[in-house]
Amino acid sequence: MVTDIQSANTPEDRPLARRTTARVSARTVVKPLRSVAIFGAVGALVAAVALPAYAASKPAENAATTVQQMAAVDAQSLVVASQATSAPLDRGTFTATTPDEIEKKKAEEAAAARAAAAASTASASSGGRTFDIGAYALVSPGSGEVRYPLPQGSYSVSRTVGGAHNGADMLAPQGTPIYAAAAGVVRQSAESIGGYGVAVMIDSVVGGQRVQTTYGHMTYGSRQVQAGESVAAGQLIGFVGSTGRSTANHLHFEVWVNGGLLEPIAWLAANAG
Repeated sequence: MVTDIQSANTPEDRPLARRTTARVSARTVVKPLRSVAIFGAVGALVAAVALPAYAASKPAENAATTVQQMAAVDAQSLVVASQATSAPLDRGTFTATTPDEIEKKKAEEAAAARAAAAASTASASSGGRTFDIGAYALVSPGSGEVRYPLPQGSYSVSRTVGGAHNGADMLAPQGTPIYAAAAGVVRQSAESIGGYGVAVMIDSVVGGQRVQTTYGHMTYGSRQVQAGESVAAGQLIGFVGSTGRSTANHLHFEVWVNGGLLEPIAWLAANAG
């Protein structure tokens, strides 16, 4: 019986059995290799993404930089502690950047200083009464919109606003020329206007504000303008005298802005420069 079974496995069957065994063995080997290949591909992909980023974030071994080297590259960024100071840079009060703006700023500050000095003098002359100089400036000093009514250096101020006196008395020799302080229209011009004597009154607009100026005690027959006539700033309107209620040659000069009385000398300093 055994002999019969063994004889049933013919030589033709033995190669078939070997091929089947080889096919199974090959299949068993291929599966692990395929897994290894997949894991290898995934690992290579991860390395390709991660390594450049790691290299970019990793500081170079030679990247250490000293303060001196930084200063050599960009000297503007180096601050030496021993030379640093907390004291602010003194630029004065100027914020202008061009020569013309700087000169204008200097002129304005000089005019403000003169206005303060004039206010001090006016205060002493008016029995200690003070005035708000800051409200006097209507135009830039030296712009030409406001002029002094008498030539500079030709007069001295004997008294100004105080009590019943509404103007500044500017003592000057008889015949000294009188000029319009601002452009406008002559409201009154006569040989006798109450205590003013020979006088001229002018209505103006300065810096958008209504300004009225009065020029009193002129010499008889010296008026150069008539009522209703337009005048320019600095235009000749008459000559110093001692008419009306006056005891000496002088110009009685008044300034009213929007109906309010101002001290004339400080107003001139703030606007005429």
